[in-house]
Amino acid sequence: MLDRLEAIKARFDQLGVALTNPEIVGNNKKFAETSKEYRSLEKIVNAYLSYKRVLDDIDFYKEALAGSDEELRELAKEEAPGLETRKEQLEAEIRQLLIPKDPQDEKNAILEIRAGTGGDEASLFAGDLLRMYMRYCERRGWKTAVLSENEGTVGGYKEVQLEVVGDDVYGVLKFESGVHRVQRVPDTEASGRVHTSAATVAVMPEAEEVDFELNPADVKMETARSGGAGGQNVNKVETKVMLTHIPTGTVVICQTERSRTYNFPQGRVTDHRIGLTLYNLDAVLNGDVQELIEALQFAENAEKLTRQQ
Repeated sequence: MLDRLEAIKARFDQLGVALTNPEIVGNNKKFAETSKEYRSLEKIVNAYLSYKRVLDDIDFYKEALAGSDEELRELAKEEAPGLETRKEQLEAEIRQLLIPKDPQDEKNAILEIRAGTGGDEASLFAGDLLRMYMRYCERRGWKTAVLSENEGTVGGYKEVQLEVVGDDVYGVLKFESGVHRVQRVPDTEASGRVHTSAATVAVMPEAEEVDFELNPADVKMETARSGGAGGQNVNKVETKVMLTHIPTGTVVICQTERSRTYNFPQGRVTDHRIGLTLYNLDAVLNGDVQELIEALQFAENAEKLTRQQ
């Protein structure tokens, strides 16, 4: 691991020098690419430097324990346990940072929200989700722009597309893709009965510009029924679509699946993918979704670590 970290440090230093090169500074595209790579290595290098300092301190105190200076020996006895703990923490942090990233994670993203089952209430919920994501993006310092919208009859949206621009946008928001279900009493419900409605969220990485002409006749579309746990429509209606580009054999599959429930009477949010429940629904709908996203990132990284071992 140390050899790999030293190689990353050498590359980081090389990029730092490159960013002062007038030829790179004068080339906007090259400068942006170099700056992006520099920032992507900065966290690893800072953790590595901290790790090296801890290793040096451990070696120093080991020598002190074996020496004749009583004052240094006592200091070493006090400091050594904390240094070992810090060493283990940094090793775990570095292992996480060294997990290979999906190249798509650094891209900007298009976030699409569509009202699902539930009529007008689903459209209102789609509007709530849009506001939640826009507030979250504002907290992250990301820029947002509504690309297209189709408003609901009583408010909210039947569908809306949001462009999000910033650092590592897709890598953070990709976990939001799926079906979001809301359980609450609609404003139009006189009896106070709780209704269940849904909206689907799709997060797509910003596509790179390529010249390509697609002939619709080259695409074969097939539909199927989704499996697994879910609502009453699962296994009864066609909720899975598979597109095959015949000349290249490229296959794209889109399948609805249960993702997250927003329960207003209980004030809870449940992410069914990882079994996480939080009782801070108001905060979540105001954009405080970081805890949920971090839990999903942790689950993904844990799976990657398992595959590496």
